[in-house]
Amino acid sequence: MTGQTILDKAPGSPDPAPAPAGGLRGRPWGTLFAVAVGVMMVALDGTIVAIANPAIQQDLGASLADVQWITNGYLLALAVALVTAGKLGDRFGHRQTFLIGIAGFAAASAAIGLSGSIALVIAFRVLQGLFGALLMPAALGLLRATFPAEKLNMAIGIWGMVIGASTAGGPIVGGLLVEHVSWQSVFFINVPVGVVALLMGLVILRDHRAQNAPRSFDLLGILLLSAAMASLIWGIIKAGESWGWGSGKTWGFLIGAVVLFALFALWQTRAREPLIPLGLFRSVPLSAGVVLMILMAFAFMGGLFFVTFYLQGVKGLSPVDSGLRLLPLTGMMIVSSPLAGALITRFGPRIPLVGGMVFTAAAMFGMLSLASETGTFATSLWFALLGLGLAPVMVGATEVIVGNAPLELSGVAGGLQQAAMQVGGALGTAVLGAVMSSKVSADFAGNWTAAGIPVPPDPRLEQAAEFGIVPDELAQAPGMTPDMLAAVTKVIHDTFLSGMGTAFTVAGVVAVVAALVATLTKPGANAGAGGGGVHI
Repeated sequence: MTGQTILDKAPGSPDPAPAPAGGLRGRPWGTLFAVAVGVMMVALDGTIVAIANPAIQQDLGASLADVQWITNGYLLALAVALVTAGKLGDRFGHRQTFLIGIAGFAAASAAIGLSGSIALVIAFRVLQGLFGALLMPAALGLLRATFPAEKLNMAIGIWGMVIGASTAGGPIVGGLLVEHVSWQSVFFINVPVGVVALLMGLVILRDHRAQNAPRSFDLLGILLLSAAMASLIWGIIKAGESWGWGSGKTWGFLIGAVVLFALFALWQTRAREPLIPLGLFRSVPLSAGVVLMILMAFAFMGGLFFVTFYLQGVKGLSPVDSGLRLLPLTGMMIVSSPLAGALITRFGPRIPLVGGMVFTAAAMFGMLSLASETGTFATSLWFALLGLGLAPVMVGATEVIVGNAPLELSGVAGGLQQAAMQVGGALGTAVLGAVMSSKVSADFAGNWTAAGIPVPPDPRLEQAAEFGIVPDELAQAPGMTPDMLAAVTKVIHDTFLSGMGTAFTVAGVVAVVAALVATLTKPGANAGAGGGGVHI
C-alpha cells in the first residue's frame, strides 16, 4: 500500500465510480464546484479575520497575546482534529462529514459575531476550527475519489484558484464590513455562504467509499495523536506568547509531545486498523510534501500576521485600502494556481515546487525593505512575487500528499495535508511573534532615548510598538506637543519595522530550507498512465 501513486489502486479499492447518465449528483466538475463553495467560506474567513484583528483588538481591549489566540485557538483545534476528521470521512463518507463541517462552521461563525468578549471570540474560534477540520480533508477526499488521475492536478489547481480568489476577496469584503458596519459582520458573512454551500452539497455531492475503507476506529491512536498535537501546539504557542523558549514549562510540553508521538508511532505498528498506517511515509514524495507544507505555512502565515498591522498601523491605511493593497498577492495566486496544476501535470512537481519556494524566499527577503515611506509599487511587487511563489507549493504539495495515498486513505491524507499546514501556521505565528516581541523589547528603550523624548518610556507604548499602531489617546496626553507626538510615533513605527524585518528574515531562511526539501519530490512511477475512466 505504500509508495503508491495517484494512479495505483490499493488491492480491492475501486476506480472512482462513473457518474450517473443524468443529473448533477456525482459529476466531477459539479463536485469541484460544490466543494469549492464550501472551501471558499473557510478561505474567506481566514483573510477577513486578519483584516479584522486590529478592530477586534481595539474594540475588546485585547492584548497582542489575545489577538494571537484568535488565530492560534483556531489553528490548535484544526491541528488536533484534522487527521481524526479525515479518518471519519474515510469511515462514514466524505459527503456526510463535509456537510456537517459546513453547517457547524457557519453556526460557529454566527456565534463569534454575537460574542461580546475576547474570551468568547476565542472559544468559538476553537469550535470553528473543529468544524473546519471536518470540512477540509473531506473536500480533498471528494476530489481524490471523483476525478481521474490525469485530471486531478488540474482540479486541485482550480481548487487552489478558488482559495486564492476567496483570499483576495476577503480583505476587500472584510475591510468594507469593518469600516462601514462592524467587525462582527465579517463573521456573519459566513452564514449565507454556508447555507449556499450546504444546499449545493446536498444536491450535487455523491458519497464515495473504497472497498477497503476502515470499519473500526483506532481510539487509542486518536487519543495519543490528539494529545501529541495539542502538547506540541500548546508549547509552541505559549513559548511565543508568555513562557519564552527557555522556560521549563515550554520544554516540558515539547518533550511531552515527542514522547507522545513516539508512543503513537509504536502503537500504529501494532493496531489492527491504525489511524495513520506508517507505511505511507515510506513514500518520499508524500513525506517531503508534508514537510514542505509545514515550512511553507510557517513562512506565509507567520509573515502575513504582521503585514496587516504594517498596512493599517505604519502606513495608516483603512481596512478597505489594506485589503486592496494585498490584492497583488492573492490575485497572483488566482492566476498561477491553475497554471501550476498544468505545469505539475506536464513536468512533475519538483521544478514548480523548488521555484515556488525560491520566489517565496525572495519575497520575504524583499519585504525587509518595507518602511513608513514605501510606495504602492514596491509593496505590490513583493506581494505579487509572494503569491506567485505560494501557488505552485499549495497545488503541488497537496497533490503529492493526497495523490500518493490509496483511495481508502484519501481522508487521512487530506487530514495530513491540512494538519501540516496548520502546524506550520501555528509555528510561524508563535515563533515569528516571539522573534518580533524580543526585537521590540531589545530596541524600544534605545530608540526612545535616541529620539530625545524628555519623559520616561511608557510600557504601554512598547506594547503599541508590537502592533505598529499609535494609540488614539496619545495626542490628548498631558504635555503632548505636536513635535513630541511625531517623535513618539516615529519610535513606535521604527521599532515595529525593526521587529518585522527580523521576523521576515527568519521566514526567508525557512523558505530557503523548504526549497531544498522540494528537491526530494518526484512524480510517482506510473504518473504518465491513464486515469480511472470517469465521465466528465
